Amino acid sequence: MSASSTLAGSVRRPLAVVELLARDLNAQGGVFCPSPKADMKLWNTHPKVYLDVAHTGEAKCPYCGTIYRLKAGETVRAGH
Repeated sequence: MSASSTLAGSVRRPLAVVELLARDLNAQGGVFCPSPKADMKLWNTHPKVYLDVAHTGEAKCPYCGTIYRLKAGETVRAGH
């Protein structure tokens, strides 16, 4: 099967945005994708990847494009 026929048969889903509370982040200030918070089935998505959300307030998964963003008004304590 050629790459073009594979792409032609795929359906692009809209980018998901997952709003997070500061308490949703791990001790290093990040999350892992795929995530149940993004309503994903962990067994049928992509390899697990760490995303640093605390640094800029959001991070985008390089595999699926899901954006993990701190909810407006949320702050991450130093050392979180």
